[in-house]
Amino acid sequence: MELLYTTIIVILFVLAIADLIVGVSNDAVNFLNSAIGSKAISMRTILTVAGIGVLVGAVFSSGLMEVARKGVFAPELFYFDEIIIIFFAVLITDILLVDIFNSFGIPISTTVSVIFELLGAAVCVSVIKIFNEPSLQESLVDFINIDKATTYSFFILSSVFISFFIGAIVQYVSRMLFTFKHLESPIWLRTLFGGISLASITYFILIKGINTISFISEDFIIFIKSNTYLVLLSCFVFWTLISFSIKLYKLNLFKFIIIFGTFALALAFAGNDLVNFIGVSIAAWQSFELWLESFQLYGTLPSEFKMTALSGEIVTPTYILLIAGIIMILTLWFSSKAQYVVQTGVNLSRQGEGEERFRANLLARQMVRLFFGIGVSVKRVWPNSFKSFVKSRFEKNQSDFYKKGITKPAFDMLRASVNLVVASILISIATNFTLPLSTTYITFMVAMGTSFGDKAWGRESAVYRVAGVLNVLASWVLTAFIAFFAACLIALVIYFGEIYATLTLVIFVFVILVKTGINHSKKIKTELNNKRYNRIDIITINDITSETSQNITKIIGGLNTRYVELVNSLGYHDHVRLKKILKQFPDLENEIVDLKGNVFYYIKSLENNTVEASKFYLLTIDYLQDMVRCMSFMINSSSNYVSNNHRNLKFNQIRDLKRISNDLNEFFIHLNEVFDKNEFGEIKILLFKKNELLDLVSELIKKQIERIRTTDMSQQNTDLYFGILLETKDMIIAGINLLNLFYDYHKEAKQEF
Repeated sequence: MELLYTTIIVILFVLAIADLIVGVSNDAVNFLNSAIGSKAISMRTILTVAGIGVLVGAVFSSGLMEVARKGVFAPELFYFDEIIIIFFAVLITDILLVDIFNSFGIPISTTVSVIFELLGAAVCVSVIKIFNEPSLQESLVDFINIDKATTYSFFILSSVFISFFIGAIVQYVSRMLFTFKHLESPIWLRTLFGGISLASITYFILIKGINTISFISEDFIIFIKSNTYLVLLSCFVFWTLISFSIKLYKLNLFKFIIIFGTFALALAFAGNDLVNFIGVSIAAWQSFELWLESFQLYGTLPSEFKMTALSGEIVTPTYILLIAGIIMILTLWFSSKAQYVVQTGVNLSRQGEGEERFRANLLARQMVRLFFGIGVSVKRVWPNSFKSFVKSRFEKNQSDFYKKGITKPAFDMLRASVNLVVASILISIATNFTLPLSTTYITFMVAMGTSFGDKAWGRESAVYRVAGVLNVLASWVLTAFIAFFAACLIALVIYFGEIYATLTLVIFVFVILVKTGINHSKKIKTELNNKRYNRIDIITINDITSETSQNITKIIGGLNTRYVELVNSLGYHDHVRLKKILKQFPDLENEIVDLKGNVFYYIKSLENNTVEASKFYLLTIDYLQDMVRCMSFMINSSSNYVSNNHRNLKFNQIRDLKRISNDLNEFFIHLNEVFDKNEFGEIKILLFKKNELLDLVSELIKKQIERIRTTDMSQQNTDLYFGILLETKDMIIAGINLLNLFYDYHKEAKQEF
C-alpha cells in the first residue's frame, strides 16, 4: 500500500511539471504582451527581465499552497484516499484543458480553471461519498462552499468589464495628452507620467509581490496595507525625481517603465500563480506524509485517515520553488505555444490594419454597428472646434508602418506603459481589498481596452477585433464549465477504475501532450515556410520579381503534383485517393488567399513611381488564381464522378489523359526550374512549347467527339472528360500568360539582379 501511494505521488509530481509547462505557456500573456507588442526592447532582453522576475517571485515566495483554494471545498471532511482522487483529477484535467487552449492560442485563467476543477472533482467525490454512506450527516453544501465559489465567479467576471472600460478611458486621456508623438511631449508631462506609473508599479510589487516573500515581516506588510496613501505619495515623489533625472540624461522613460512593469508582473505571477501549477501536487505530497506517519505508527488505512490538517497552510520547501522557477524560465524561452498565446493579445490590440486572425460573426457585427451609431450620435453634439482638437491629438503617420527593413511595433511605448500601469493598479486594488481576481483576465482586457481607447479598432478592423475578444470571452466561460464537468468525470473514472484507470489516464495525457506538441511544431514550421517575405520589406521590381518567383514555384509545384495524382486516381477509379486530394487542395487555395490579402501591403511598401510593379504583382496573382480554379474544378468533378459510382473512364481516355499529364509535368518542372533559379532567359524556350500543349488538348477534344459518335459513351463520362480537357487548356493558357508577363519584365529584372 505504501509503495502504491508513493508511486502515485511520484506520478503527481511528473504531472505537476507538465502542468507547470502548459500553465506558463498560457500565463506568459500576462506579462509579455506589452513589451513584445511595443518592441521597446529586444526579445532576448524581454525574456531575461521576465525570467529574473519569475525566478525572484518563485524562489522568494513563502510557498503557501492554498490547498483548500480559498474555501472551495472542505478537505477535513474527506479521507486520504478520496483527497488523492480529487487532486489527481484536477491535475489531469488542468493539463489537458490548458494545453488545448494553448494550441488554439487562447489565453485562459489558470486560477479559474483550478478553482472549478477542484470544485468539480470535490462535488463528484462528495456525491459518491453521500450515496455510499446513507448514515452520513453532512450534505453536499457541507462539503462544497457554494457561496464562496459563486462570489469568486461574480468578482472575476466583473473584473473583465471593469478592466476593459478603465483601460479604454485611461488610454484615451493619455493619448489626448501625449498624442502619437509622445517622445516629443513636454518634460513636465513625461516626468509626471513617470512618477505616477512607476509609483503604481512599485506599490503593486509591495502588495502583490513581497506579500509572499517569507523573510518580510508581517508588521511591514500590515504597515504597507494600512498606510496606502503615505506609501504611494513617497513612491510618487521618489519616482518623479528619478523620471526627471532620466530625461536629463536623455534616456527613454517609457522604455524604463516597460522594463520595470514587465519585471513586476512576472514577479507577481510567479509568487502567486505558482500555486495553480504545483500547489495540488504539493498538497498531495503533504497529505501522503501525514497519512504515512499515521500508518507507520497506528496502521491507519487511507480510507480511515481524515485530512483535517489540510485546512491550514502548507509551506513548500525552497528547493522545490527553485526547480519550479527554473522550469518556468525555460518554458518562457523555448515554448512556441507561449509565444503563440502572446501573439493573440498582440494581434487583437495592434495599431492599424493587418491580417486578422478571427472571422467576423453576427454578434460582433451588431455590436460594432451599435457602438458606431452611438459614436456618431455623440459626435453630433460636440462643437466643431472640439472635434478638430480631438482629431489632431490622434493623428499618426501611417507611412511609419511600412518602412523597409524595419518591423514596426503593434503599438507604441505609451500604450504599453498604460497597459502595465493600469493592470498593476487594478490588481493592487483587488489584492488590497482581498477580492478574487484573475491576472490573465485583467491584463488581457486592459490591453483590449487601451487598444479600443487608442482608436486602434478602426472601421476596417473593428468587427474582427471585437469577434476575437468575444471568442476569448466565450472560451473563458467555457473554461469554467469544461473544468468543472471534466474534473468531475475524471474523478468518477479514477474512483471506479482505481489504479488501472489512473495509469491509463496518465498515459493518455502524455500521448495528447506529445501529439499536440508535434502538431503545433508542424503548424509553426508550415507558417514559417509560408512566410516567404516580410510585408514591409519589398520595395523594388527586383524584390517583387524574386519573391513572386518563389510563390509561383510553390503553387505550380502543387498543381503539377495534384494533376498527376488526379489522372492516376481516375485511372484506378479510386475514390479514396480522390477524396484525399480534395481534402488537401484547400491548402493550395489558401496560398492564393494569402497572396491576395497581401496586395495592400505590397503596394503600400513600394517606392514611388512603381505602378508597373504593382500591376505586375496583381496580374501574377490573377493568373495563378485562374490555374488554381481550373485544378479545383477538375478535382471536384472527378471526385463527384467516382463517388457517384459512374462507369470507369475508357482505357483510351485514361491513356490520353496520361499522355497530356506527362507532357504537362515536363512543362511544369521546366517552368519551376526557371522561377526557382531566376533564369528568366529560358522563358522564351518554354513559350515555344505552348503550341504543342494546346495542339495536344485540341487533338484529344476531337478524339472524344469521334468517340461520342462511334462508341457507347454516357453523358456523365463526356461531361467529366470534356471538363478536364477544357480546364487543362485554360490552365495552360494561364501559365503561358504568366510566362509572357515575366518575359516582358525580364530585362528590367535582369538589370537589378
